Amino acid sequence: MIDTHCHLDQDEFQADLDEVVARAVAAGVESLVCVAVTASSSENIVRNIASRPGCFAAVGIHPNYTHEAKPGDWARVEALVDAPCVVALGETGLDRHWNYAPFELQQDYFARHLELSRRTGLPFIVHLRDCEADVMAMLEDAAKHGPLTGVMHSFTCSPETAARCVELGLYISFAGMATFKKSDDIRRTAASVPDDRILIETDSPYLSPQPLRGKRNEPANIVHTAKVLADVRGTPLEQFAAQTTANARRLFSRMT
Repeated sequence: MIDTHCHLDQDEFQADLDEVVARAVAAGVESLVCVAVTASSSENIVRNIASRPGCFAAVGIHPNYTHEAKPGDWARVEALVDAPCVVALGETGLDRHWNYAPFELQQDYFARHLELSRRTGLPFIVHLRDCEADVMAMLEDAAKHGPLTGVMHSFTCSPETAARCVELGLYISFAGMATFKKSDDIRRTAASVPDDRILIETDSPYLSPQPLRGKRNEPANIVHTAKVLADVRGTPLEQFAAQTTANARRLFSRMT
């Protein structure tokens, strides 16, 4: 399996990062995409986290941190895109739930990531919370200027929105929320995604799956999400793991 979205540079992993990675490998996780939220986070992941076997980097500025970005921070992100360990941009996107950053500023940075993806060919990773129409409008507009390459991270929207994202060229990734008892809608969406466009993730240290809710999440726990999604799709776990791994390697084409 491949954990397509985790935040291993965060403080929750400072004390035992090597053990976390080892547990992931033991659980059958062959690669991890460690996703940045700021320019400093991007640099730390590239220089320190992604040096571990099987660990790769996504560089960018999360929408909820855009208001903290200093002059020159975007240039710091752009300077990292040629590093061999960098396989994606982000996470980017929009968020109306927390409202930390002015929405226009979030849109500006989302547009920067989309344009950088177009220039470099690197896929982008989309964060979406309480602003589905806004995100879809920007993706639809971006698609007018060329094909899109990216993934909708920790997806919770409808099957109809998932289908439109797939039409735009995007992949759909599901996290631990798909295992929650009251997440029938998410599971229904997950069952609708084409075989060649579905991905899995942990979003560690967040969104621990059942039966681990309330505990720190980590990449090894992705097996719980994989089992639930394989079941709702009527697919043997081994086949689902192989399919999502092939999908991740197709999207994150720099992975070796």
